[in-house]
Amino acid sequence: MTDQPEPERVDCTDCFALPAPDNTRIAYVKPGGGFSETWHTADCPALTIMEINREEGSKRVREQEAWAQGVFPAAHERLRKAAAAMPAGTAAQPFVDALTELVQAQAGTTGYVVLHRWAEILERHFPPELPDPDRIAE
Repeated sequence: MTDQPEPERVDCTDCFALPAPDNTRIAYVKPGGGFSETWHTADCPALTIMEINREEGSKRVREQEAWAQGVFPAAHERLRKAAAAMPAGTAAQPFVDALTELVQAQAGTTGYVVLHRWAEILERHFPPELPDPDRIAE
């Protein structure tokens, strides 16, 4: 059996509900560790507001995702064309190449480009400076 820390109970200032089978428990992970909980009655105004905000936030995320799915392909193509039109050998070339590859990596995933993929791309376009062999002998 694992030892679970006791939650810090925070009383709802609207309904002052206590733990009970008919009440709703909302738990939060605390930034410094551990967690807190607040109990609400079914008709609690604070719980109703939380539910409305959650639903609105979910709706907003779905709308943003639909918009991005529609806009991203054309924006990605404009970036690709602009990068291809850039003269080779300019100081901006590694930045353009890295950005283009990162956007392509994002286009190939349904989530986010993971950190190790970012690191691979940035290492390829901005490799660490190798030691100067003439200076090593000094």
